[in-house]
Amino acid sequence: MNTSGPAGQGLRLIPFRGLRYVPERVGSLAAVTSPPYDVVVRPDGLHHLESADPHNIVRLILPQADTAAARHEQAAQTLHRWLAEGVLAPDSEPALYVYEQRNDEILQRGVVGALALSAPADGIVLPHEDVMAHVVEDRADLMRTTAAHFEPLLLTYRSDGGGSGATAVIERTTDRPPLLATTTEDGYRHRLWAVTDPADRAEIETDLAHHQALIADGHHRWATYLRLQQEHTAPGPWDFGLVLLVDTARYPLRVRAIHRLLHGLPVADALAALDGLFRVRDLAGPLPRALEALAEASAEGNAFLLAGDGGFHLIDRPDPGLLSRTVPADRPAAWRTLDATVLHTALLEHVWQIPDTPEHIAYIHDTAAAVEQAERHHATAVLMHPVREEVVRDLARQGVTMPRKSTSFGPKPATGLVLRSLDLD
Repeated sequence: MNTSGPAGQGLRLIPFRGLRYVPERVGSLAAVTSPPYDVVVRPDGLHHLESADPHNIVRLILPQADTAAARHEQAAQTLHRWLAEGVLAPDSEPALYVYEQRNDEILQRGVVGALALSAPADGIVLPHEDVMAHVVEDRADLMRTTAAHFEPLLLTYRSDGGGSGATAVIERTTDRPPLLATTTEDGYRHRLWAVTDPADRAEIETDLAHHQALIADGHHRWATYLRLQQEHTAPGPWDFGLVLLVDTARYPLRVRAIHRLLHGLPVADALAALDGLFRVRDLAGPLPRALEALAEASAEGNAFLLAGDGGFHLIDRPDPGLLSRTVPADRPAAWRTLDATVLHTALLEHVWQIPDTPEHIAYIHDTAAAVEQAERHHATAVLMHPVREEVVRDLARQGVTMPRKSTSFGPKPATGLVLRSLDLD
């Protein structure tokens, strides 16, 4: 995807006064962080995080109460209390932040800042997935009530790979001691630096002004930013959103699938409905071997792995007649042949007749968790094979959005390392 644009018509990233945990007031930085709100597997993961430390960030991003309004008010009260108690404190001056996360296999570095919001038609920030209205509404209520951005979106752009501009500042900055360093239980090591030097900030901002970005993770939060901006007619902090920008020419991301858990649909019923419409093969497992078979089948066409009855069932080679009847023909071929497109239009809507609502479908990032929950609840897990990044970028460039929750880019930034209070901007 061409990510260059005329100067002044690209990304505009500005510094902000980050809210950060005061290390002396919490058990450890690792114990107060969390994955993004939509990656937390509830309720088990939520309870685990809540018990890790009384100040875990999950109490702000996923507050628990009887009603939505009560949840969001609870988050606001918790935020104010933690600020009053010195659990969270703002940095003394506005900064851009260099963020690094790494394990033995991957290194990711990027810049955290407040990004000027732009509509999709402007071609500056490109979404590639549809969003769910109820999720946007929930996130909007939370941000509105707390006047805060708790989690940076993950955006990607592509430089020429020459190591100048923002990349040069990032790599110079990582030679210095960080503001914070911690290792989370998933094995990732995280470090954060503040960039306050005017020359360094100007170098980053000038470089990014020549680029556009792809939303890798956080479509619902981006849609939320845009909604809340429309509610505030006067220029101000709502015109900007908290983001992490990663140059994937320098630091490539991984693209993984997001799986579906179909509540109330036993595997036997799911398979029976596929008779004559898909080829079905039973696999003995274990899960890694079954996923290898899925990858091989996906190289030839649409394929899915069903689980939930103690075994694995590979379904592929959909009936062409089914696809012609159910998949809209007015979209690019790359969209029509996506696994997510075939799953939602052919299988969910027509074969299984399952509404795409939270009562019927859950979206789960972790493969083993999807299988475990399906087996526990006598449901069906539909395991997906990831989409190639170049397909995502090409569709986004064409302005074509994929079905919601089609991809999972990563590694995702840890939530809780730096927050943005709109009251401080």
